[in-house]
Amino acid sequence: MRGIATRLMAGVVALNLLWQPAAAQQVLVAPQAWAAYKTQFLDQTGRVIDNGNGNISHSEGQGYGLLLSYLANSPSDFEQIWYFTRTELLLRNDGLAVWKWDPNSKPHVTDINNASDGDLLIAYALALAGAAWKKPEYIEAAAKMAHSLLTEAVVQSGGRTLLMPGVEGFMPPGRKDGPVINPSYWIYEALPVMALLAPSDQWQKLNDDGLALLRSMQFGPRKLPAEWVSLARMPAPAEGFDAEFAYNAIRIPLYLARAGVTDAELFGRLQQGMTVDGAPATIDLTTGKPKAALSDAGYRIVNDVVACVVHGAKLPESALQFSPALYYPSTLQLLGLAFVGEKHPECL
Repeated sequence: MRGIATRLMAGVVALNLLWQPAAAQQVLVAPQAWAAYKTQFLDQTGRVIDNGNGNISHSEGQGYGLLLSYLANSPSDFEQIWYFTRTELLLRNDGLAVWKWDPNSKPHVTDINNASDGDLLIAYALALAGAAWKKPEYIEAAAKMAHSLLTEAVVQSGGRTLLMPGVEGFMPPGRKDGPVINPSYWIYEALPVMALLAPSDQWQKLNDDGLALLRSMQFGPRKLPAEWVSLARMPAPAEGFDAEFAYNAIRIPLYLARAGVTDAELFGRLQQGMTVDGAPATIDLTTGKPKAALSDAGYRIVNDVVACVVHGAKLPESALQFSPALYYPSTLQLLGLAFVGEKHPECL
């Protein structure tokens, strides 16, 4: 793997011509914002705490923590988060992370299934940090995870290349309406890096098919994607889940923007559909009625980023003020601010 790491180091550095912070070491998460985030959500073991979800930790949160500590140019925090991740979550035989770590259960891991978005985030952050800080061991670890994702979680079905939300539980015969996907698990900005780590044309197909599916998922009067979607026939909300545009789906427009997608029609449909009285909301897809208003600045910044990308609108002052309360919207806010600061400073 050492030779692979050397080759990938050059490849990831080259990719940073598209994503500058690793090459230039520009700090995209301000020190005071990162300090506030750490105080609220990071413990001394390197565990990122989801305080809106019973104080559990999960591979998504560890991946976000790694990415944000990289964007904050904090190698020591990155290593701390990575230590917890590799010792407490990388327990599976296939090289992927278990999805959940619960401080209130013994053992702390009771479900060894993975969550593919968490794996993507972890591998992506490791690759970027490895290139930026000349840490081939990070790139080696990222390459192993990318290969595991490609062999275990990226599947071919119905002529499409799909990302399974987890290795278990989303395909037939166990799941009769499978394959079932979650469109918010496609982290588009990470896919070109995965293609460097585990070379395959499947990554580009995964990108293209994910976008095509997203454009086709226009459920209910608001024409929004569902959180969980069955692809057994035509795309439809999956059985056993609420037919809703929910908390995970809120991040889809942010992921699109961060990946450089410029589809104004897609952005407009998502923004219009998810917005109620000027703020994002979770939506009952059957009726089109809002279920919960999401007024936190971390949720609102998704619409602010879309307005910046599509219309060149400046972010409101509320988006620039970071006062972390809950893990998930606070994470989205820092990712949004980092993106705008690097790619669209005219919106600040």
